Amino acid sequence: MRSHPAAPALAGHELLRIYWYDAPPATGALTNPLDGKRIDLARTQQYDENKSLQDALELTPHFALRMGVLDVRGWRMAGGKLSKVAKRAGQGLQVADIQPDISQKGVDLRIGLDIARLSLRRLADALVVVTGDSDLVPAFKFARREGLLVYLDHLGAKSVMRSLKVHVDLTL
Repeated sequence: MRSHPAAPALAGHELLRIYWYDAPPATGALTNPLDGKRIDLARTQQYDENKSLQDALELTPHFALRMGVLDVRGWRMAGGKLSKVAKRAGQGLQVADIQPDISQKGVDLRIGLDIARLSLRRLADALVVVTGDSDLVPAFKFARREGLLVYLDHLGAKSVMRSLKVHVDLTL
């Protein structure tokens, strides 16, 4: 296995495993409250793409797929649409202004538990975590207290919270 391409600091480390955290794609049906159109979530292109990716990852050497759950809550304003709706005062909501409200649950907890297990059992000397989620700071602090090196790859995100960067050994 090759080391992370952006991290000369990882040269000499052997890959134990790549953990991929996700949730199964959403299923079920939703009815758009504006136009009454019914969407079968299991028959969307996004469902097919996510399912195909997860199926492939399960069979990939050195990969462990960790699955959370999805919470389908109905509908919400699409990103940035509230200000556009406000500018169109009196015209009301349009179908493109809303989207299904679906979120992952339990993924951060699974990441934290895996970091704790790897740390306590000394299964690794270093962790490379690809995230921008500051909810993982307690897990990072725990791993470092247990003697592991924690490297953060935020994939070039422009707005990574300082608290996330403070509690890692190296930002890639």
